[in-house]
Amino acid sequence: MANVIATLRGRADGTGAPGRARWLVGLMLALAACCAYAQQSPALSLDVEGKIANTNDAAHRVYHFNEAQLLALPTHTITTATTWTPRSTFTGPLLADILKAVGASGTEIEFRTFDDYTYTVPVSDCARYGVIVAYAMNGQRLKLSDFGPLFLIYPRDAFPDELKGALGDSKFVWQIKALVVR
Repeated sequence: MANVIATLRGRADGTGAPGRARWLVGLMLALAACCAYAQQSPALSLDVEGKIANTNDAAHRVYHFNEAQLLALPTHTITTATTWTPRSTFTGPLLADILKAVGASGTEIEFRTFDDYTYTVPVSDCARYGVIVAYAMNGQRLKLSDFGPLFLIYPRDAFPDELKGALGDSKFVWQIKALVVR
């Protein structure tokens, strides 16, 4: 142990490299900060744009839901399995309630995610399946590292023939940050 401490401070004979030790400590701190950041999720929020009547930004193009606004929407649950999760209970507002709040008038919704994935679903899925935009799974808030902060959930167990395979899987969009109503 004394040798390790001497190495970090500079060699006992005075020929060490204390600058290298500071660099190593700095690198370790930076890695720790990056790991901590990766475990955090962005704040719970959602931007909706496109064919909407209600906006709350200065340019009158977007409705920005902050965490309080999303949590104020009526809460619904769907208990189902997905390809990526065991049977779980997902909690969040109905997609239909989000669309109603912004005065949506389109027929399709494009979902945009934090990893730059996009997928479009028909608005009619709201009435057909009672789709929710989940922010929690089994009572735990979803994090970016586990499908969050928002995860589009269909009741797969209630419609196994309609929501199976690659086409069904593609409807389960996670890491949602924005919607575009078309």
